[in-house]
Amino acid sequence: MSSKTLKVDVDILKKYSKAGPRYTSYPTAPVFTEDFTDKDYGRIIKETNEAESPSDISLYFHLPFCRSVCYFCGCNVVYTKRGDQADQYLDYLEKEIELIAGMQTPGREVVQLHFGGGTPTFLSTDQLRRLGKAIKKNFTLADNVEAGVEIDPREASDEHIKTLREIGFNRISMGIQDFDPTVQKAVHRVQTEELSRHVIDVCREEKFDSINVDLIFGLPHQTVESFEKTVDKIIEINPDRMAVFNFAYVPWMKPIQKSIKEEDLPSAEEKFKILKMVIEKFTTAGYVYVGMDHFAKPDDELFVAQKNKTLYRNFQGYTTHAGCDLYGLGATSISQVGNCYVQNKHELPDYYQMIEEGRIPTWRGYELNNEDILRRHIITRIMCDFELTFSDVEKEFDLDFKKVFALELSELEPMTKDDLLTISDEGLVVSDLGRILIRNIAMVFDTYLRKPEKEMRFSKTI
Repeated sequence: MSSKTLKVDVDILKKYSKAGPRYTSYPTAPVFTEDFTDKDYGRIIKETNEAESPSDISLYFHLPFCRSVCYFCGCNVVYTKRGDQADQYLDYLEKEIELIAGMQTPGREVVQLHFGGGTPTFLSTDQLRRLGKAIKKNFTLADNVEAGVEIDPREASDEHIKTLREIGFNRISMGIQDFDPTVQKAVHRVQTEELSRHVIDVCREEKFDSINVDLIFGLPHQTVESFEKTVDKIIEINPDRMAVFNFAYVPWMKPIQKSIKEEDLPSAEEKFKILKMVIEKFTTAGYVYVGMDHFAKPDDELFVAQKNKTLYRNFQGYTTHAGCDLYGLGATSISQVGNCYVQNKHELPDYYQMIEEGRIPTWRGYELNNEDILRRHIITRIMCDFELTFSDVEKEFDLDFKKVFALELSELEPMTKDDLLTISDEGLVVSDLGRILIRNIAMVFDTYLRKPEKEMRFSKTI
């Protein structure tokens, strides 16, 4: 797809708006089980490191602390104003770093590094330097490592930003959500436009390679007209990438969202119109709609990877680093190593206790079987390439695609009538409109949605 204006059919969005996974993994997190233990994970780490050519490493660090609550938040967060809690957390995080690093074959390089949260800039500059030093001491970072960090402009001083650059971060992502003061007050995140612009200016002065901003549509009191003002300001600010998330109102999963009055949320009709406006505005401004929530400039490596069919998807969303073993460190972090997914303990006391015992702080996980690996491949390629060549799947997995997936192909037929995709003898190709509804297309290949063994509740696809 080139950077052309993408037109959106609101009626089609309405038709396909239903609950479904975001496919940062397949199978998805509800399938993970506590029967998968730290011993299972240790076995798989050993197997992957004994492989003839171990893959590169991606590291994700979850830093869960925030000083104040954002009512829309769906992350695992510890709310506190005490910086010493971060000191204790770093004590244990350093032990986990040593534990995981000690299980790696010497010479394996870290090609991707990411700090998420919570709010990584909750940490003081000294604490950030301490963590950066521990990582470099225990892991070998590639010369061209892609190092990204999420920051909260309300917590990120100029010194924070300079320190992150000093440590080696070259990509920065910040939440803006919406510039409208009424919306900000309703979600308990007051963040002035002036502050956000200042932080972006400092990031540019420090020569970060890429700046991403996060927006959210579907928040209380938002309208097409109000959010359009935010979109226009973001276009003027001119970040390298944007992620525009659909607010997932899931108070049964995230009780803090009960602080948002449901009657203040925009109607489904209004949300569809907001999304239409967002996509058309950003693509008119020269950004490419990469898919799902993501927009990027045409020369951005995210879009380049998509054109080259090397784009991948994991727990951090779209990424240019396929085939890495992703190690998540810190409470509630999720790893993807070999053919397994593993999530760390959620509560800090449980996380601390397992590390104290010298064990990987595993809460739950899942080891993929051959059927999972096949379907993960198909879903990933559809989500990333927006097309699928049947012969490629047949060669890799030694099967007759049309025979094995006859049911799925028949279920996709109604979507072809709505111009979401085309299906030929060679494969399927997703349309521009289908990119917006890519989760719906991918869901057809998800066997766990057909007869769920446990309750699986997801946010709406639109």
